[in-house]
Amino acid sequence: MSEAETVTTATTKAAPAGYRRVFAVREFRAVFAAHLLSMLGVIVAEITLSVLVYDLTGSPLMSALAWAVGFLPYIVGGTLLAGVADRYPARRVLVGCDLVCAVCVLPMTAPGAPLAVLLALRCCLAVVSPIFAGTRMATLADILGDGDLFVLGRSLLRITAQSALLVGFGLGGVLLTVASPRQALLITVGTFLASAVLLRLGTRRRPARARTGGALVTDSLNGARQVLADRRTRALLLLFWLPPTFTVAPEALSAPYADDLGVGPAGLGLLMCALPVGTIAGELYAGSRLRPVTRERIALPLVCVTLLPYLGYAFHPGLAVSLLLLLVAGAGSAYTLGLDQWIVRDVPEELRGRAMTLLTAGLMTLQGVGMALAGAAAELVGVAAAVMGAGVLGTAVCVLAAREVRRTEGRDRG
Repeated sequence: MSEAETVTTATTKAAPAGYRRVFAVREFRAVFAAHLLSMLGVIVAEITLSVLVYDLTGSPLMSALAWAVGFLPYIVGGTLLAGVADRYPARRVLVGCDLVCAVCVLPMTAPGAPLAVLLALRCCLAVVSPIFAGTRMATLADILGDGDLFVLGRSLLRITAQSALLVGFGLGGVLLTVASPRQALLITVGTFLASAVLLRLGTRRRPARARTGGALVTDSLNGARQVLADRRTRALLLLFWLPPTFTVAPEALSAPYADDLGVGPAGLGLLMCALPVGTIAGELYAGSRLRPVTRERIALPLVCVTLLPYLGYAFHPGLAVSLLLLLVAGAGSAYTLGLDQWIVRDVPEELRGRAMTLLTAGLMTLQGVGMALAGAAAELVGVAAAVMGAGVLGTAVCVLAAREVRRTEGRDRG
């Protein structure tokens, strides 16, 4: 019996003990530490690269572009290269992705690196990211099983990502006060290399999930078609993708909204932190206090109401009320724990890596689209109305997507 199975068996005989059960699995501890290092490295790189581009060009547009290129290439890696996650051993893929990322960041530290090279290397990082994330998600099911431990493990990685955003922005800002942008990027190289070592030494080798021949791109596209052809899997992916498309609206518009409120940099910082803090609180509560059956039972009702707090922007609330609305909306993201259980249970194992890679690619791409649409809407109707509109339209979309998930529950596939 494996380490994860031993923990799972013990869990079924007692009340849920929360996240401590996941840390009892040695391999997960290595994955968790590697994830934390990678996240901090990516965030520091994003901040540093944005500053470096601004120093080189003096252009706010080019500095913003350095952020934007982190979203767009996700769809390339998530569709054309998704087959990597299933046709090669997972540990080799994960370590290889970390090494590729380190190799991409290293030239950025060289004095005199042209702007086009910097942006191209940033695109390469974004292409690799969905392959790494999808492979890690699929491997998590191998390490923790496809039950409650997987759900809690996924939740912990999301919580870590949100926490790393909060810590990483501050860490990046402090780092740039004592080091140049190019020196700061060397830290990112170190975090990727450390993550690769942790994954190589801390996880065991597992065979590839699917042995497929032919060209990688053809195999990846065929896999994506297989994943999306399954009605149940397609419905679950849409429910993962669509709510965040609208959830990002207030984050994308934090700066102009803070300016409208006249709250200064401190208020802007609070507005940017409120949604991640709410998300962390909601996931921690659901993961540690609710039983698996309860998390599944509330998932669909919760996803249908998670964007309703945005309707409060119709009244042009002040800072305190705005923060409360964002905290409540963030807490609603606890619905993802129920979705995690369904997708790992319902996706065929031989397609799991490609499905998880596609999930990540679609999630990041649609968040980028959501940010762009929020900005366009704010230009037309103002910031408060744009956030309120995201709440109205997003709620309607979430209800339709939840109905499709309900219809496909327990039915024949296809």
